[in-house]
Amino acid sequence: MSIPQWSGSISTVRTPPATQGDLPNYTNLRDEPADHGIGRSRGGLTSKAHLACDGHGRPLSVLVGPGQAGDSPMFAHVLEGICVPRLAGGAHRTRPVEVRADKAYSSRANRELLRSKGIKAVIPEKTDQAANRVNKGRAGGRPPNFDPESYKGRNVVERAFNKAKQWRAVATRYDKLALTYRAGFLLAGIVEWLKLLGDMP
Repeated sequence: MSIPQWSGSISTVRTPPATQGDLPNYTNLRDEPADHGIGRSRGGLTSKAHLACDGHGRPLSVLVGPGQAGDSPMFAHVLEGICVPRLAGGAHRTRPVEVRADKAYSSRANRELLRSKGIKAVIPEKTDQAANRVNKGRAGGRPPNFDPESYKGRNVVERAFNKAKQWRAVATRYDKLALTYRAGFLLAGIVEWLKLLGDMP
């Protein structure tokens, strides 16, 4: 869809897996196949979904990984998955005007990635990162730019998660393979886009 200006929001949600199909390896998680996307975090065996959506909460990119994995390393992969076709033809849109993300995605690498693509970063700085910068004095450099007014719009991605979790297969994971579980998110996203086109109520 051709959108003159749009912003993306990125966030994550943990979803506990159910016991269906081949059971996870409780005793040795290193034996758990990577394509299961299951890991152990403080909440037990969990998965984590990384979602990017547009300014209206319509999904653009989603990835699934183990629950104990860090959010920040997935940032570039989620961003790479964004591809918005233009109805009038031409190259797909792959770069939003700005990206709003929570503190979990705050890192120098992510900010540099956005800067290299000409995308405005609206990501709050982590408390420990700010403290380390201040402790370095002048060598720590200036704090990153942050637009608090724009950041107020980040809640659309949380609402997008809430809409997706109206689907039972998304709210509770029943699938052994991460690929199959991700497909549920994609179907929920397709329905939201079809509503925009007027093909569905």
